[in-house]
Amino acid sequence: MPHRFALAFICLILCSFSSANAEDPVENARKVISGQIDAITASDARTAYSFASPGIRSLFPDESRFLDMVRKRYEPLSRAARYAFGRSKLVGGGELVFQEVIISGRDTKDTTAIYEMRLQNDGSYKVNGVRMLEKTASTGI
Repeated sequence: MPHRFALAFICLILCSFSSANAEDPVENARKVISGQIDAITASDARTAYSFASPGIRSLFPDESRFLDMVRKRYEPLSRAARYAFGRSKLVGGGELVFQEVIISGRDTKDTTAIYEMRLQNDGSYKVNGVRMLEKTASTGI
């Protein structure tokens, strides 16, 4: 009987850790950002577009136009060799997440991107905008 109690207690603890992590707005936003950057560098327009918010999709209703826009306006994203997450900021309890991303390009030039992530009605996060900055020091957002 004591073994069953101990096993139940361990399961309860492990479940609480996994559910807390599943509801972490910053972690969820970072997964979306990673997915989109990986898709952009692989020239996967469909997947990259799937991470865009409805507002962005309304501006670029075609996947290929969206990827072309990203390549022109956000060139460091399309040429990212590596990236790392910097600081993040929650607004409205997680309705918005601002996430700093340091991007190292193949040409060794570093750029900072500030992602605006918006919580959707289905509980997922979508990219609602990206601001590119030439300076790469993580000084806050």
